[in-house]
Amino acid sequence: MPPLSPKAKAEKIKLLILDVDGVLTNGNIWFADNGDEQKSFHTQDGLGMKRLQRANIQVAIISGRKSPAVDRRMKELGITQVFQGQENKQAAYESLLETYQLSPEAVAYVGDDLPDMHIMKQVGFRIAVNNAVPEVKAFADWCTTRNGGEGAVREACELILSYQKVSKQNETKNILA
Repeated sequence: MPPLSPKAKAEKIKLLILDVDGVLTNGNIWFADNGDEQKSFHTQDGLGMKRLQRANIQVAIISGRKSPAVDRRMKELGITQVFQGQENKQAAYESLLETYQLSPEAVAYVGDDLPDMHIMKQVGFRIAVNNAVPEVKAFADWCTTRNGGEGAVREACELILSYQKVSKQNETKNILA
């Protein structure tokens, strides 16, 4: 049997899992003089995640690092499944499958670097951001045209929504992203 197309894979998605550094951010980490970590998020990514949630597609975060900025941004977006400080992302992934009672085929993952490969091997739809390392891009089912932190997540969200035929016309005008 030939492998499924990105369209066929995207049609089945009920959960999108995102890495943070290099996916929701451009991968840069800034430290203030007082040692506080700062991150920059793209507002278009936020709107994409909100649109998925409105279409009853869950969004979750699994990150190897821990940052209060991630907690704050995800709280703003209403994303409750946030796993940070996950050196091994497997336990968080299994918890999400159990929480939402999903099979791996119903899960998409967006990654950019080698630590993402383990989970990417298990999900139904593997997405790499444009500036991902070559190994991740070669393994992905689909690659964004935008870099991480520059609207790549929005692009992935729009692809999933378009293949699930979710219309922009049914959305309210004022969406905080």
